[in-house]
Amino acid sequence: MRVVMFGYQTWGHRTLQALLDSDHEVVLVVTHPKSEHAYEKIWDDSVAELAQKHDVPALLRNRPDDPELLDAIRDAAPDIIVANNWRTWLPPEIYDLPPHGTLNVHDSLLPSYAGFSPIIWALINGEERVGVTAHRMSAELDAGDILTQHAVPVGPADTATDLFHRTVDLIGPIVRESLDLIASGEARWQPQDRARASFFHKRSVEDGRIDWTWPAEDLERLVRAQSDPYPSAFTYHRGERISIVSASVSQARYGGTPGRIFIKEGDGVVIVAGADARSGRRHGLAVRRVRTEDGTEHAAHDYFRTMGGYLTSRP
Repeated sequence: MRVVMFGYQTWGHRTLQALLDSDHEVVLVVTHPKSEHAYEKIWDDSVAELAQKHDVPALLRNRPDDPELLDAIRDAAPDIIVANNWRTWLPPEIYDLPPHGTLNVHDSLLPSYAGFSPIIWALINGEERVGVTAHRMSAELDAGDILTQHAVPVGPADTATDLFHRTVDLIGPIVRESLDLIASGEARWQPQDRARASFFHKRSVEDGRIDWTWPAEDLERLVRAQSDPYPSAFTYHRGERISIVSASVSQARYGGTPGRIFIKEGDGVVIVAGADARSGRRHGLAVRRVRTEDGTEHAAHDYFRTMGGYLTSRP
């Protein structure tokens, strides 16, 4: 089949590489210009450079709404469009143009976690599995019929970085499997159960701000969800912003006021957490390592030399 590919960053790069390695012909690539957005500078393998390396025409667009782009797609005469991590809405005159429409590759187990940053949100929410879904693009965001879906388990110590690597490795197999099913006429499309759908916005630096009224279990997952190279989860100590690099749920239960720097436990320093921490029935967050704004990383025992005082959400 003749394929036009829309994609960006490492997700798009892996998709394009899978197409180039397949029996199908990539006739045009559309990708975004490089961005200075904090999250778009992470996992930023260049789709444009890969296309250029293989002599595939590539167009750079922030949005897909100009006549020149539509003419270029028509001239390419694709049998199908494949999209992965295209950051804006595609209009129906594009996604419905090829005979087989547009196959969108999304890094969640749809219908849950439609939208943006699904791996990070799924980890924060304690999901047991994450994965990748190939589905037909439609007018509603990530809502089209599903063709293929692969999952991987989430381990108790997994970070967003671990899950990124595990799910991005699913892209090649799922793209090749999906296109082969479509080309052979063996594709079986399954409608999504829209009652189970959930939608998430882009993560931003603000979403890493720690709210000490969250239960420690949720905060521990937040820290893992903001693992390097993502901007770390952060809080304030004596007016200075610090990042929480590593933490765990405390062994014992601690009562008091959320955010209190309470006691050393093992290799961590326990911070009281939970809106009902006053009950004494909640675990705390045992902070192990922190990073100051100058980039220096410290063991929590060394940074918090005395107990007492508070960590706060704002200076």
